[in-house]
Amino acid sequence: MSDDAILIGFGAATVRVATPLLLAALGETVSERGGVLNLGIEGAMLGGALGAAVGAAQGSAVVGLALAVAAGLVAALLLAAVSVWGRADQIIAGTAVTLAAVGVTGLVAQRTFGSAGAGLELATLQPVEVPLLGAIPVVGPVLFRQSLLTYLGYLLIPLTWWLLYRTRFGLELRASGEAPTSARAAGVAVRWRRTAGALLGGALAGLGGASLVLAQVGTFTEKMTAGRGFIAIAIVVLGRWHPGGVALAALLFGAATALQYLVQASGLGGVPWQLLLALPYLLALVALASAVGRARAPAGLARDDQEES
Repeated sequence: MSDDAILIGFGAATVRVATPLLLAALGETVSERGGVLNLGIEGAMLGGALGAAVGAAQGSAVVGLALAVAAGLVAALLLAAVSVWGRADQIIAGTAVTLAAVGVTGLVAQRTFGSAGAGLELATLQPVEVPLLGAIPVVGPVLFRQSLLTYLGYLLIPLTWWLLYRTRFGLELRASGEAPTSARAAGVAVRWRRTAGALLGGALAGLGGASLVLAQVGTFTEKMTAGRGFIAIAIVVLGRWHPGGVALAALLFGAATALQYLVQASGLGGVPWQLLLALPYLLALVALASAVGRARAPAGLARDDQEES
């Protein structure tokens, strides 16, 4: 295999693997900007993956996407009900949502697909080449021969920036995450803004789970997200709660995961595969440790807004 082919394969795998992380991390960015730390994002991704598999098993990837978004919304709605409106601790509530999702998705998968699993015959989203752009040497095959969910991720980067920094909703959402008391005094419905941010985050996390099933593995297995939701939280921190930074951080983590494919293609058998599998998680720890003291989270993140009923 030529060096160019290896490079293109590595680049394409990086973008493909980064897609579910990007979708989930953009959603988490919106949620955290509103002051809601959604540790239930792992559960939302897992629910989205199962929803996508169930819909695809019926022969329609579109139905799978719709069910994935619905699953993500349910997980986020549960978190918002408990932590935003019930004022429970967000960390505990998010952890509970994820643990509940692990149990529920496992049960539903068993009942739906049986002990054999979903198999490898699901309706999936095949790569689509963008005319003209896909023919650009090296860059074209890497960026513009991907699934529709990857192109959606490209589009969501500027859209998320516009939503946060160029709309009244974004201004009120950020105010709710930075200074909820002042925002409430200015007439902002802080709880509703936080709920909306959490729901947007849940929907995108569900799409991230769908991308994992419909654009990568083509099947569903229990606990298949394997900590990607928590990596998405690390990506938000590394990206400094900005859509552009989050996109770059997602690519970094995608490259860390795709590195194992590059090593296999290069024939470097001396590198332990266990180390390559652990690399993204090690990178998450390093990223979080290096971000301490330099990245400033929204001041009201994970704090009760103290809004009067």
